Amino acid sequence: MTETVQNKKTAEVLQSVYKNVKMASDSILNLMPKVKDEKLKSDLTVQLSAFEAFASRTAKLLADEGVKPEEEGFMTKTMAKWGSMMNTMRDSTSTHLAEMMVEGATMGVNDMLRVLREAENSNASESALRLARDVCAFEEKVVEDMRAYLR
Repeated sequence: MTETVQNKKTAEVLQSVYKNVKMASDSILNLMPKVKDEKLKSDLTVQLSAFEAFASRTAKLLADEGVKPEEEGFMTKTMAKWGSMMNTMRDSTSTHLAEMMVEGATMGVNDMLRVLREAENSNASESALRLARDVCAFEEKVVEDMRAYLR
């Protein structure tokens, strides 16, 4: 594969990672005002910090590829925010907020697994693939951590 094709595959993987972690960050920020449980708030703050660190790492790798990071579009972000708002309007208990986080992180894991599977036989850089694997593993940990709040 030519270097240009490798750069394109690497950029595709990194863009997917970036959108994933920014969506996770936005989701946590949307939920935070509804969180009353201090332990849950602390856990979400730690997760937010980790997702922002992933976003920063991803943005740097994209810059190294000469590519500007892309977030989800306005409509996607707005729909997610409205969905979160409507969902928490009915039920803002810690259990429900944790369920929402489990659902979101599970979608994130599935997205990262799809990206990794598609990139398996490509020449995407090892650093991009490692980052995608790290994000996937972290989101699996988020699912596990949030299950503690499910009753």
